[in-house]
Amino acid sequence: MMWFVGGGLAVLLALSIPVGAALFLLGLGLDFFFSPLPLIRGLGQMVWSSSDSFLLIAIPLFVLLGEILVRAGIAERTYATLDAWFSWLPGGLVHANIGTATMFSATSGSSVATAATVATVAMPQAEKQGYDQRLFAGAIAAGGTLGIMLPPSINLIVYGFLTQTSVPQLFMAGILPGLLMAAGFMLITAVICKVRPQLGGPSRSFTWRQRFEGLRHLIPVFLVFAIIIVSIYRGWATPTEAAAVGVAMAMVIAAFYKALTPANMREALLGTIRTTSLVMFVIVGAYFLNYTLGATGLGRQLTAFLDGLGLGPYGMLLIIILMYIVLGFFIETLALMIATIPIVVPIVVGLGFDKVWFGILLIVLIEMALITPPVGLNLYVVQGARKSGRLGDVMVGAIPYVLVMLLMVVLLIAFPGIALFFAPV
Repeated sequence: MMWFVGGGLAVLLALSIPVGAALFLLGLGLDFFFSPLPLIRGLGQMVWSSSDSFLLIAIPLFVLLGEILVRAGIAERTYATLDAWFSWLPGGLVHANIGTATMFSATSGSSVATAATVATVAMPQAEKQGYDQRLFAGAIAAGGTLGIMLPPSINLIVYGFLTQTSVPQLFMAGILPGLLMAAGFMLITAVICKVRPQLGGPSRSFTWRQRFEGLRHLIPVFLVFAIIIVSIYRGWATPTEAAAVGVAMAMVIAAFYKALTPANMREALLGTIRTTSLVMFVIVGAYFLNYTLGATGLGRQLTAFLDGLGLGPYGMLLIIILMYIVLGFFIETLALMIATIPIVVPIVVGLGFDKVWFGILLIVLIEMALITPPVGLNLYVVQGARKSGRLGDVMVGAIPYVLVMLLMVVLLIAFPGIALFFAPV
């Protein structure tokens, strides 16, 4: 049965069938060939129960928050400010790419949206100022992955929903690892450009007055992030309520910058509908697939198989990590999370690991999948913004940042407190 699921998913994705539809088809196939009961009769209830959650309302709200801020010009202003502060470092604008992605991640909740936004703003500067296209584009793709680590992360909301884990705890747990990875991205960029200065473009200088004047453009992002996180952490609001407050603040910010126009709001709402529809279609499809997996006994088979290996907790964890790395090459990240979490998380918890800690470890592995070929979505998003050159250049440029993510996996295993520092259990 495991070969049917793995092989079937690979074939359906190879045929360019949308991920949500592929998950539905696999569930129907399991029902037809392996289930003693006609599970399809419960499909209506499956669709309703998988989407009837107050927590999931936070997803379109956080997406809308990011969409409004993009159209308010926040990304461009943030990029210009960070350019002034980081351009003296080896690598120059590459650090502004990472810094802008980090800050925008704190409002968008989506890695793809973060990568697309920063790429649109930054890529025109690469050729104009003589930067190495590979490293420049790779840094944007890697920085964009922070959108699913730093709160408000849509993927962490989905993980919390599927595992019945506190989303506020997950949000707090993602802050330190996310910031450490951002620092790691900047450190490895500086080292590479110190060794090979020609990759980093020209060094530029700004006056202290220019730098400090630009800081006012960072206030909107800090303000939105602080209010969302503080309200959730202090228990003043649920993630969904905090998301609604964030949308209201984003509209006020857009109005301040005279960007709250009917055209901008229409585009923001359309972008929100597109993203939310994709996410919810995948969630519903995976929910049905997971139901059929449980009914046909595949979850029990997989658990028995792993138990039969006779490995200790960390040996088993290594197998699970390797599984995610390999599957991340071929399966879209949200689908990978939703399809595997109901099976893997009970095994991990049974081994004695904490659900919040594993959620952060899983997000790092998912981030890695976003910048590793052949299915790494951020690679294609950045390449689309480049409008020239080869996709292979972006892939090569992302390799150093994959190494940083692997290091973070090791650090999280060796020092679980990195994930639990702000979210003690």
